[in-house]
Amino acid sequence: MALNLGRFEPYAQKARALISAEPVRIAVAGADDDDTLLSATICANEFGVKLSLFGTGEKIRRLATQGGYCLDGMDVIDAPSGPASAGMATSLVSSGKADILMKGQVKTSDFMRAVLNAETGLRTGRTLSHVGGFDMPGFDRVLFVTDGGINVAPDLKTKIDIVQNAIEMVNGLGYREPRVACLAAVETVNPDMQITTDAAAIAKMADRGQIKGALIDGPLALDTAVSPVACEQKGVRGPVAGHADVLVVPNLECGNLMAKGMLYFGAAIMAGIVVGARKPVILNSRADTAENKAASLALAVLLVRRGA
Repeated sequence: MALNLGRFEPYAQKARALISAEPVRIAVAGADDDDTLLSATICANEFGVKLSLFGTGEKIRRLATQGGYCLDGMDVIDAPSGPASAGMATSLVSSGKADILMKGQVKTSDFMRAVLNAETGLRTGRTLSHVGGFDMPGFDRVLFVTDGGINVAPDLKTKIDIVQNAIEMVNGLGYREPRVACLAAVETVNPDMQITTDAAAIAKMADRGQIKGALIDGPLALDTAVSPVACEQKGVRGPVAGHADVLVVPNLECGNLMAKGMLYFGAAIMAGIVVGARKPVILNSRADTAENKAASLALAVLLVRRGA
């Protein structure tokens, strides 16, 4: 199956080169599902990664036979339930025997509970957050959006961590000084709109060197974050305005809706990673395409091999 990875293809090429020099192992929780197994097999063929598949072993082998998937070279580890699958896969990564954790057909709550486990999980003491990269036809660059997957209603302290996580991730992908826009409904600070005061505080912290590695501005509305034309019409100026690489959303609902809008209305390819953990975590949706999962894997390989 040929994959169209769009603007993620250069990352995929770099990932393939890294894997050819040093093997990468992916621990897949909940691999006893046809979609998951197909995507995992495609990723193995596409990149040459090694796979450890956790789930009901008999079902994994049966699905592989029915679908014509070759399991040669893959480890199939029997797990009695979804939570057990998530725990065992996470432990493999935590112990250093695998490099990347990937979610399959297992509840997100069970998966993240395993990631956050104090003894066998991947916590570092930092805030965990989700960063999604989106390549949309007709748009001139990949846009990164955070956090549309983990933190429901972050306060200012958590937003600072979310911003820093995103900066470190895109720095690890080769962005030297990414442009980060803290989004709100308006470009002016309004004391009655906490989102705008949080955005302004984060931008000022960056100005004073308290947040490093990026140019940050906010509050910016979505149009003035990504459109030079909108900036010209509204008179909004600055090094980020109209040219943002990273969009920081105020809460999970905004991020989730934005992501699905780009996927379903903008025909985007998405690569999503949970960052802030000891190793990259790929938090897939069941509706994700093979391209989305492969693009996510490419970014995860680059991050794990560069120590991000």
